[in-house]
Amino acid sequence: METSYHSLGNSDKGRFISIVRILFGTVCLAVATYWLIYNIKATEGTGSIWVTVMFLAGFGFYLIWAGAGKAERFIEIKNDRIVLKKYIFLTKTEIPAGETGYVEIYPLKVCFVMKSGKKVVLRFGTTYYESNQKIITAVMKYCSSNGIELREIDEQV
Repeated sequence: METSYHSLGNSDKGRFISIVRILFGTVCLAVATYWLIYNIKATEGTGSIWVTVMFLAGFGFYLIWAGAGKAERFIEIKNDRIVLKKYIFLTKTEIPAGETGYVEIYPLKVCFVMKSGKKVVLRFGTTYYESNQKIITAVMKYCSSNGIELREIDEQV
């Protein structure tokens, strides 16, 4: 089985997009710094300046992080393991085939149940339905090539 890579969100990876994200992130951090240094005395009585500074600083940091390519969420299916990055600020999770007990496939999530009892859940959104189906198909191929039990569960309300 060949390695397959699937993005779990917006897949804007162009160089222009990255440069624009970094520029806007830098502008947000500069505005937050300006507000913090020059306008702190003007609004001493209110807490709104702190909310503004924290929001701009956080958003600026996120934009720079995304522009540098660190905020990408993905699933990479290899011959003997699955590499999963669900959250933009956390590290990747590796799921080896030898440690996987079984895989449950729901309409909007895939649950990898390890032999130790630990569960790793990958939740899908409803926006990118076509990519969700490609991921499910790739996981099914992975399970069949590695001899992992696959359980398809249809949730009826």
